[in-house]
Amino acid sequence: MKILVTGGAGFIGSNFIHFLLGPENPRRVDCQVLNLDKLTYAGNLENLVDLPLPENYQFIHGDICDGKLVESLLKVGVEVIVNFAAESHVDRSLYEPDLFIQTNVVGVQVLLHAAMRHKIKKFIQVSTDEVYGSLTPAAPGFREDTPLAPNSPYSASKAAADLLVRSYFKTYGFPAIITRCSNNYGPYQFPEKLIPLFITNALEDKPLPLYGDGLNVRDWIPVEDHCRALHLILEKGREGEIYNIGGEGERTNLEITEMILNILGKPKSLIQYVSDRPGHDRRYAIDFSKVKCDLGWSPGYRLHEGLEQTIRWYIDHEEWWRRIKSGAYRDFYQKHYGERLK
Repeated sequence: MKILVTGGAGFIGSNFIHFLLGPENPRRVDCQVLNLDKLTYAGNLENLVDLPLPENYQFIHGDICDGKLVESLLKVGVEVIVNFAAESHVDRSLYEPDLFIQTNVVGVQVLLHAAMRHKIKKFIQVSTDEVYGSLTPAAPGFREDTPLAPNSPYSASKAAADLLVRSYFKTYGFPAIITRCSNNYGPYQFPEKLIPLFITNALEDKPLPLYGDGLNVRDWIPVEDHCRALHLILEKGREGEIYNIGGEGERTNLEITEMILNILGKPKSLIQYVSDRPGHDRRYAIDFSKVKCDLGWSPGYRLHEGLEQTIRWYIDHEEWWRRIKSGAYRDFYQKHYGERLK
């Protein structure tokens, strides 16, 4: 199977490529992966330097909005597209929403148009639970039929992309599937997100900037569990369906912060409360009974176990995250491909 993974140098995309070519995938020897990534600030080729089966992997530097490039890649016999490519940081979307619309909406339309022309067998749109909006404390978790109610430019752009994907299935019978996952954490996550930022700051005895009162609730899932679910959906998921993926890890941001500090043996005095961001959703929760009942998937890690393993990874890979914080990781592309990233 030849798979085009878009955004494969990012956090979840790179972990998925590791999964595709790793021992957990019984078909890995027959799996050819093309990774198309624009390498914006969060794209890091160092995430992929130790890939198993490197001969089954090819990197292409480019933008999903580039229709000619996408067409040229699909001509080589791509059967499946898994789309991770997205601007994904909510804070950045508040100040540069145009970038999010361009990549997350226009880019998806470009992919859909080319994929339909080349009769792709399956298209997986990797979305987010944020498209559902915010929940009250006692409300049940988001279901696949929960109305979309995005509250940030980021989540609005992802919801728009989901509707485009749905329209291609409904109008053209295009073989698309949408997945919506809760908050991921794990190896290779860019340290602007809560868990890797707080782990690395705590390791340096720097303040942990916690928004508002710290009581915003998220459902946390190890990226490895998310990748297992995506692979199962790729193999057995039904066309036209939406699958929610959750981790049974609902915690407030304050609880996550305190867990990190406790595991590292660091004082709570490192917590620094800062002004809340505009439109900060209060609670997300996922009902993933559909993917559990239909495909037999369930989370493999409890939150504390997954968090301990993640902290150990960041301790063992200090050079990786220090190169990101210093900006040195951007030199990797020039060293290996002969040109400097913008």
